Amino acid sequence: MAVASYFVRMVVVTAGYHRYFSHRSFKTSRGFQFLLAFASQSTVQKGVLWWASHHRWHHKHSDTPEDVHSAQQLGFWYAHLGWILGPDNNATRIELVGDLAKYPELRFLNRKAIQLLPALVYALACLALGGLHGLVWGFFVSTVLLWHGTFTINSLAHMLGRRRYATSDDSRNSLALALLTTGEGWHNNHHHYQSSARQGFRWWEVDVTYYVLRLLAAVGLVWDLRRVPPEALALDIVPETSAPKRFRPSDARPMTAEG
Repeated sequence: MAVASYFVRMVVVTAGYHRYFSHRSFKTSRGFQFLLAFASQSTVQKGVLWWASHHRWHHKHSDTPEDVHSAQQLGFWYAHLGWILGPDNNATRIELVGDLAKYPELRFLNRKAIQLLPALVYALACLALGGLHGLVWGFFVSTVLLWHGTFTINSLAHMLGRRRYATSDDSRNSLALALLTTGEGWHNNHHHYQSSARQGFRWWEVDVTYYVLRLLAAVGLVWDLRRVPPEALALDIVPETSAPKRFRPSDARPMTAEG
C-alpha cells in the first residue's frame, strides 16, 4: 500500500500540480481539472493555487536570491524542506495564477481551512481498505516519503546530475531522480523548455508521468499535450563552443495572471 500510494500520488502531483497547473502543458475539462486538484491535495503539499504560484515564481527567479527554494542561495535543507515549513511562504502569490484563480472551485480548495480535506478523504479511504495498517502505511508513511521524493527536485535536482542545456540556473538531469519522481528528474530538460508535457526529451529518458498522460489522452481525458519543437532541442547544448541564441518562446515562459 505504501509503495502503490507513493507512486500513484507522485504521478498525480507531477501531472497535476506541476505539468498542468504550474505550466499548462496540456488541456483538460473543467471536471477533470477539479479531480486533478483534489487528488494532488491528498499529498498534503498545501493548496493548488499556492503550489502553482510558488512554482511559477521559482521558474521566474530560479537560483537567484529571489528564488524561494534555491539550494545554491539558501542551502540544501532549506531548499528541501525549510521553505515549505516556515511562515515566510505561506501566502499564495495570486497575481501569478490569475488563469487558475478564475475558477471558484480551485479557490475553494485553496482555502486554508479546506486544504487538508482531500488528504482526510484519502486517509479515511486507506483506513477503510486496510484498517490501521492501511492508514499508517498507505497514508502516513507514503505521504512522508512523497514529500521527500517531491522535494528532491527543489534540492538535489539543482545539485546532482548532468547538464545538457546551458540554462541560466543550475538545473540538472538525473536518471535516479527521474525514477524516484516518475519523470521529474530530467530537470535540466524541463528548465530548458518549461511548457513541454514530456520532460524526458530522449526516448531512453524514462518519464512515467508522460506515459500516463499519453494514456489519458488516448481515452480523451486530456488533450493537446505540448511538445518540444525540434529547433529548441538543438539549442544551448553543453558544452558550448559559442554563444547560441537563447530559445525563449512565449509559451515556454512561466505562466502569469494574464496566461
